[in-house]
Amino acid sequence: MFNSRSLSYRSPMGAVGDHQPVHFRVTMPRDLRVSAVRLLVLHDQDQSLSTLDLFWCGMNGENFEWWECHFIPQEEGLYFYHFQVNTWRGWQDLYRGTDGEDSAFHGPIGRLWQLTVFEHTYRTPDWLSGGVMYQIFPDRFFASGKEKFNVPNDRMLHKKWDEEPIWQFGEKGIIKNNDYFGGDLPGITQKLDYLKGLGVTCIYLNPIFEAHSNHRYNTANYEKIDPLLGNEEDFCTLCREAKRLGIHVIIDGVFNHTGSDSIYFNREGRYPGPGAYQSKDSPYYSWYRFHNWPNDYECWWNFNTLPDVKEENPDYRNYITGKDGIIRKWIRAGASGWRLDVADELPDDFLEDIRKAAREENPDAVILGEVWEDATTKYAYGKRRRYLLGNQLDSVMNYPFRNAILGFLSGQDAAQIMESITEILENYPPQTIRILMNHIGTHDTERALSALGGEPLNGRDRKWQSEQKLSEEQRAHGVERLKAASLIQYTLPGVPCLYYGDEAGMEGYRDPFNRRVYPWGNEDADLLEWYRGLGSLRKEFSCLKEGDFQPIHASGHLLIYTRSNLRDQLLIAVNAADSEEPFYLPNDWRTAQVEFGPEPDRNGSVTLEAQGILLLSLRKIAGPNPSLEALPAPSFNETIESIKDQILESEQKPVIKEQLMDFLEKIDSQKSDSKKST
Repeated sequence: MFNSRSLSYRSPMGAVGDHQPVHFRVTMPRDLRVSAVRLLVLHDQDQSLSTLDLFWCGMNGENFEWWECHFIPQEEGLYFYHFQVNTWRGWQDLYRGTDGEDSAFHGPIGRLWQLTVFEHTYRTPDWLSGGVMYQIFPDRFFASGKEKFNVPNDRMLHKKWDEEPIWQFGEKGIIKNNDYFGGDLPGITQKLDYLKGLGVTCIYLNPIFEAHSNHRYNTANYEKIDPLLGNEEDFCTLCREAKRLGIHVIIDGVFNHTGSDSIYFNREGRYPGPGAYQSKDSPYYSWYRFHNWPNDYECWWNFNTLPDVKEENPDYRNYITGKDGIIRKWIRAGASGWRLDVADELPDDFLEDIRKAAREENPDAVILGEVWEDATTKYAYGKRRRYLLGNQLDSVMNYPFRNAILGFLSGQDAAQIMESITEILENYPPQTIRILMNHIGTHDTERALSALGGEPLNGRDRKWQSEQKLSEEQRAHGVERLKAASLIQYTLPGVPCLYYGDEAGMEGYRDPFNRRVYPWGNEDADLLEWYRGLGSLRKEFSCLKEGDFQPIHASGHLLIYTRSNLRDQLLIAVNAADSEEPFYLPNDWRTAQVEFGPEPDRNGSVTLEAQGILLLSLRKIAGPNPSLEALPAPSFNETIESIKDQILESEQKPVIKEQLMDFLEKIDSQKSDSKKST
């Protein structure tokens, strides 16, 4: 009766701009004797309800009829809708079922369809679309050996690059995170050609500002590069040399809290000026929320080394987003944008000011947020968030895709991954979708190889994690799964983000084991070559930039979908089972080129081995208006031979097979006689 993911029922599909008409159609069985249909639209922001009457618009075959209407959203926000139908039984509510379809009056009461409406002027930077991101934890990527100055003497430097990070609890059960390996910005600059070879177009750096921990999420000074990483000149050089190779650099902004050991708070007394902890006369005192100064203050998730800031404080706001603020300073230095840590803990107007400052400094600057859920429906701190409505974020870290991909390859039904994917694609603006940060692992999660090949973490402690190393069998199994996972990651709408070292086969569960050093000289050569191939794939096929996404099959352990535009088209098939999975290709894919995977037979039959993958391509058609539908159809003789092969391979009784073959021989003979007579 209705499907929000079909143009036959809703046009356009997905999120729309404000004041853009949306055409709704429902088809009703005639035996229901429908006399009226209504569309009920709930505006999430003010909870106002709009009711629109649908008009009867003709028959849909002999037994169904069409009812239609237009809805024009007047402002950005979320809208939730369902239908009411007046039948011979009276008024009935039509709610959402699964896969965007209706529930035939029997679904969960109150489950509504969602319509996301963004500001019609919303735009996102073009340069990120179609590319490849690469996340670097700076201390652990590569050490240049360049001399460093003004490094605090309370930092513990590892003597060997391949040592284990310190994971044991220290005094009073505290983890100091004060061990360093010496990875730095010049080291990243030296490895730019390596990153270029992976197809990387954007580097995302974890925090690089002065801070007194190896993760640097406890900022000590937003205005300085951490001395172990280099200096501002090193950062400018990195950005300049990267841009010369077509690579942009975005940096991590931690603006919800600072470190207690910072020039702003200065609890540890490291800095000469009075911090907020030391004096109420400090210029930074008003930045923080003290319940009982100086020791009782609000902090991030009760970590007293991470005092919360008051983002609404005018002085702090100006320091971050003002004309000479932090956002603009580092964009001027060469950064192409910011990734915002814990974006769901930053106020709406602060996010808007950050984006405004970045865009005024560079109209192509990107603002990407850390949001772990569906960013359109996120509800935090008593309100619905407005990240993707046009004035705050350009993109988010796409954890829903990560969970879907790893879940599918760990045994979940393919229908679940497809629902997770299509729901995000239905809810997010197309401007966001094209630059979604699609990762399968970060500094906050297990390494993808460990998640796919090892035992489930299940909350086990650091000691257990420190002892884990994949067996040869586990590793082989994990690599096969990782190849399948990365194929999905690199071919879904959005931009894949490769966490440093995944391409080298790095293992590890949670922090700090997922933050080991890159194993230069000991990479998994086969896996590294695989990722280089995926990077080349992103360059070669334009449909991966902004092409359509079309589900073909999603059931059990088999997932098949296509990406397409007017230039080229890809079909991706993944078997997550531990056994073979046969299937038939759609007819229009019989002439496709096999990029990798098994060759289909002439009937379009394919058998994927356990954890097997298939990638097919169709190239553009010559002419001013190329159309993929113009591909030549199989000849009559090819069709007859294909049907014969399918009959012989079927499980029909021999006598039935013989009768079918005789019938086909007669058709073939009649066709030949017809040609002779002409």
